[in-house]
Amino acid sequence: MKNIVIVPNESKDIGLAVTKKLIALLIDRANIHMSKEFSGYGMNVSYHSEAELYDNADCVIVLGGDGTILHSAEPCGRKNIPIMGINLGRVGFMTEVNVSEMEQACSALLDNDYKIEKRMMMRVEVIRDGGKCNEYIALNDAVISKSESPMILIEVHSDDEKINEYSADGLIISTPTGSTGYSLSAGGPVADPTMELFIASPICAHMLHARPALIPCDKPIELGIDRELGREAVLTVDGNVKEIIGINDKVVISKSEFYVSIIKLGSQSFYEVLIDKLK
Repeated sequence: MKNIVIVPNESKDIGLAVTKKLIALLIDRANIHMSKEFSGYGMNVSYHSEAELYDNADCVIVLGGDGTILHSAEPCGRKNIPIMGINLGRVGFMTEVNVSEMEQACSALLDNDYKIEKRMMMRVEVIRDGGKCNEYIALNDAVISKSESPMILIEVHSDDEKINEYSADGLIISTPTGSTGYSLSAGGPVADPTMELFIASPICAHMLHARPALIPCDKPIELGIDRELGREAVLTVDGNVKEIIGINDKVVISKSEFYVSIIKLGSQSFYEVLIDKLK
């Protein structure tokens, strides 16, 4: 590991105290790079714009929670850069290293003593006026939710076949990685993060038969808003509101060609972590 990018979370690492300890553990054996927004802290690292930050990186270390990892997921997925997470959050399924284990983790990282776990990503395309207008890449989920008080009716199709329709406050389409996030809170099942599938979980459905569904990821999923109700919806991708979806728009979700590579240092399995985090 010659070039390591560090991505801290100022709201969880006050004064970047933990980040500075991390830099001290790495600085003698690697080149450290950070975003220019942290240049005011006076750390002995190289600073870059967000557009250049991930260029030539061998590894990214994220300090925060799973939400902080989501911030780096797309550029790391596109450039095939592995991510190591140091947990400063409450749960942290992807940030498996605790602060007390940071020195040992850095030593293992620099000695290339780790495993890589591949996580599938999804492509989210907005189709408007018959053509693609926007595209997003997500690690966790895409959510269509109501923009006003009344619920919305969301139709779900795959390969020109209607799968279901949900009268609800919204619908979450998640990857296995995202199954422990918003989808879980909405009653969705937990999936092993190395699996490849989609999970559809309705939000506050006004239906007796509404249940989460597992959908193969080898064919695109098409989501649309029922036109008769005439209500718009909001598209959120990995927790960030992206745009308003109109009644004539379609949201097409498919498996991305990109994967996120999570650095695994310990022997604890996903299910051991799951029981430990959610007990």
